[in-house]
Amino acid sequence: MSRKRPSYVGFNNKEYKRIYSPDINYRDRPGRYVIGKGQQGVLICQPYKGELLPHWRFKTPELAHDSATKIYSMFLEYLKGKDFVGADMAKKYLHMGFTRSRRYANHSSGTKWKEVEGSWEVLPQEEDCMVSDKAVSAEIFKVHWDLARTNEEYLRMKKKHREEYVYNYVRTEYEIRKEIYRERKH
Repeated sequence: MSRKRPSYVGFNNKEYKRIYSPDINYRDRPGRYVIGKGQQGVLICQPYKGELLPHWRFKTPELAHDSATKIYSMFLEYLKGKDFVGADMAKKYLHMGFTRSRRYANHSSGTKWKEVEGSWEVLPQEEDCMVSDKAVSAEIFKVHWDLARTNEEYLRMKKKHREEYVYNYVRTEYEIRKEIYRERKH
């Protein structure tokens, strides 16, 4: 089956960094945080990347269990501290644990797509894609991700974040770039 080019092939890094900047402390500046789709910002937004990434592992079910449990406990601590951005980032790490584990369960090389004569094709899945260690790791992360994304306090804080920072304060691209430039100078 041929398809269009996958969205992550030819990824526009400059556009992405216009939204998420490694130069911003999102704990100090929660209004600069854009919730985004899926796992956007997960490998950029500080200080959360530095706090969460060291715990993110999925190579074996044992590592995935320890990782998902630790990241979920951090998610709960962020909620307890009224830190929505931290909670959202922790939720994204749980999501990323699920999706990356599934990717490697389905395709042991991690490569899902192959370009053939200008068209993109999905490579065949591994025979053990539903029972491999990576598949088990994925299920472990999914349980924790589901708990996080359906948590009532998280959903309340998400709504409040959107109301406070997105709906009531729309900035132009020029204002955002100017602010980032000022922050990088200091």
